[in-house]
Amino acid sequence: MEYGTVPYVKLPVSRVVFGTFKEMVKNQDVFGLLDAVLEMGINTFDSAASYGDAEASLGRWIKARGNRDKIVILTKGASHYPFRKRLTWFDILHDIENSFAKLQTDYIDIYVLHRDDPQVPVGPIVELLNRLHEEGRIGAFGVSNWTLERMIEANRYAERHGLIPFTVFNPSFSLAECIGDPWGGSVTISGEANRGVREWLSKEQMPVFAYSSLARGFLSGKLKSTDAARAEEIVGVAAEEYGYPVNFERLRRAELLAKKRGIKVSQLAYAWLMHQPLNLFGLTGTSSEKHIRETVEALEIKLSDAEAAWLNLETDQQP
Repeated sequence: MEYGTVPYVKLPVSRVVFGTFKEMVKNQDVFGLLDAVLEMGINTFDSAASYGDAEASLGRWIKARGNRDKIVILTKGASHYPFRKRLTWFDILHDIENSFAKLQTDYIDIYVLHRDDPQVPVGPIVELLNRLHEEGRIGAFGVSNWTLERMIEANRYAERHGLIPFTVFNPSFSLAECIGDPWGGSVTISGEANRGVREWLSKEQMPVFAYSSLARGFLSGKLKSTDAARAEEIVGVAAEEYGYPVNFERLRRAELLAKKRGIKVSQLAYAWLMHQPLNLFGLTGTSSEKHIRETVEALEIKLSDAEAAWLNLETDQQP
């Protein structure tokens, strides 16, 4: 396992992050799954107040195993409701107190705001998160579906007032470009349109926790490049986000190169992700120990610049 460092987080952070999910308490040995994940060297777990019983399941495992001091928890709050956006002090404090209770812990290593509301000034948000940090309740903090401009605005406020800025970013990022947005307000750093964002993140080396690192299953290998007509049947909502010709071409190239390299499409896609010049941590959420192990193994797969560029449609010259 490879590890990185995150400002204000005491432990090394595994490059592969296990993403807990709403369904993880149904029909499976959750403790056994989490034990296996930790044994693979993955010490960082992603969750959210809005992920059903995911936080509670993780919390029960932590208490049973007595391993809180060995793991890093990243959890998120301030997710929106269908009828209103939720980025007030009340909403943030409501969600984080629920997270503390469900996770059965008195501190969270990395706290992330799930969604943005551009109508809310950044100053009070930065001040609240700094207060929680000073109280020892959170370590690092950052944002998920915020634009780079809003994040920079918040960090400039922090600089002007002698406060800690956002030090982590949690956007969607994968080889496949997220073009559709059925959820509304999602933020991706994939694709040519976001090259400038990636260049800023690369220059700053801000830790990036990439969600949908396999494009919500589009690059998992279960969907074939010849399955465009059946994409929704095979990968569900991922077809709305990623089911576009440019991504089926990326998938076709990934299939060809994976076959040539003797690896799985999912491993190639993850290797591409880790090839990027970012301080990157990739989230993976699955109930299959086999798939998690394959993701960990993908850290050992190294791509050439030519292979990475060809996969991303930057050249037609096949390596």
